[in-house]
Amino acid sequence: MDKMDINLDLDVDFGNIQLPNFDLNIFGDGSEKKHGRYMKPHRPETFKESEVMYDNAQKLARELTLDKGERANVIVSGSFIFGDFIEAYIVHHNAKVKHMAISTLSLSQDNIDSLHNLLEFGYLDQLDMIISVYFFAHERNVLIPYMYEKLDTGDRFQLAVCATHMKTCHFETLGGKKIVIHGSANLRSSNNIEQFTIEENPALYDFYEETTQKIVDRHKTINKAVRGDHLWDTITKKKFND
Repeated sequence: MDKMDINLDLDVDFGNIQLPNFDLNIFGDGSEKKHGRYMKPHRPETFKESEVMYDNAQKLARELTLDKGERANVIVSGSFIFGDFIEAYIVHHNAKVKHMAISTLSLSQDNIDSLHNLLEFGYLDQLDMIISVYFFAHERNVLIPYMYEKLDTGDRFQLAVCATHMKTCHFETLGGKKIVIHGSANLRSSNNIEQFTIEENPALYDFYEETTQKIVDRHKTINKAVRGDHLWDTITKKKFND
């Protein structure tokens, strides 16, 4: 991927930061690498990288093309809505997603509607979501019931609740791409400068998939043995009417 030279007026001042010169060759000439206690780490797999700054999720989704083994590091303004980017990226690239897992501290009703659209219009087959205990406690009477209502259709959604601060999204497309997005941004806007990295990286995808699946299996809230109206009745009685 060619580097994208895109400059936006984000009115960001990171200060006049000066770093001293460091000698990073802490392992000497390499003679002690083989027999010493400390060894140089293996060089990571080389990725084609780009760095971009954006303040609009739709525009980034249109202009970002991510092929196999490519990575983009992104800084976004406070008006950027990460949840909008996920939907826009998948729809714009006409991707068919077999499975998606999202971990977030919080989200909005618009984020829920966005994910509903992906499920409803056939872009997404299966969705797992991990949210924080903090968010669940504050939204148990409003957004949590709304989330079950809009996303738990066709037995394709699972919601896990735990003490998490993870902010990740990973998904696998029908074409075999394994995309991972990780950074500081929750699904909804925060009015803060945020950063995230999006990359096509099968090894990293498998790492996050294994980790999140363990969390989902342990902290899931939907009993998929119960279906249809009985499921909704069970959830509302246990979660909201006690």
